[in-house]
Amino acid sequence: MVDVAMLTKQGGRDHNEDYIRKATYEEQLCLILCDGLGGHACGEIASELVAESIAKGFEKQGYYTGFFKDALEQAQKELLEEQVRRDLCNSMKTTAVVLVITPDLIQWAHIGDSRLYRIYENGTKYQRTRDHSLVQILCDTGEIKESEIRTHEDRNKLLRAMGAQWGTKTYDISAVVERGETQAFVLMTDGFWEYVYEEEMLATYKETSSAQAWLDAMEKYVLKRADMTKTDNYSAIVVRVEE
Repeated sequence: MVDVAMLTKQGGRDHNEDYIRKATYEEQLCLILCDGLGGHACGEIASELVAESIAKGFEKQGYYTGFFKDALEQAQKELLEEQVRRDLCNSMKTTAVVLVITPDLIQWAHIGDSRLYRIYENGTKYQRTRDHSLVQILCDTGEIKESEIRTHEDRNKLLRAMGAQWGTKTYDISAVVERGETQAFVLMTDGFWEYVYEEEMLATYKETSSAQAWLDAMEKYVLKRADMTKTDNYSAIVVRVEE
């Protein structure tokens, strides 16, 4: 069984630049979360364009070896073309996280600082995607602690994104994970993960029995800690894969 819950909210901003999407193909599921970059023109258009492009590709033929490469590169192509059309070159940008679940396997990809967490071994362990950001580099080199990423003054400085000109480093694609155990996943924009700590993510997962209840429990931390008069948009998709 695959149990999914999703939310995207405006927070304290004038409009919502986050965009979430669920796509299906036969018995396969694709979940997409994008965060249009604040401070850039048309971030909300970039996030929707990229998510819909990826969803369209998935709904056409589902998962296959090379899906993430093809889907992300097609979305990047379409976004760059839209920048030219609107005369907004290098201005419309977004992060992206994409999770695919088939009856046999699970795999994901990301670019930017929107995150995916995988929770496994009965909710006792987790792994997360590595942010493509300046503060992640500072953490990797030991200049700051992992816990300082959430509050660092440079936490919004990204090194990679959809809509930026790509160099040799672009998106990251995970290894394939088999569907052989009960596990869970959380896709989150930074407006959500900044306020929900990993130990709380694990605790609420173990304390709840549905995706919606788990998502509601985590959102309470966002509402408790964030200043809702000025906080960023926040979005999350949670998935419980029960075997």
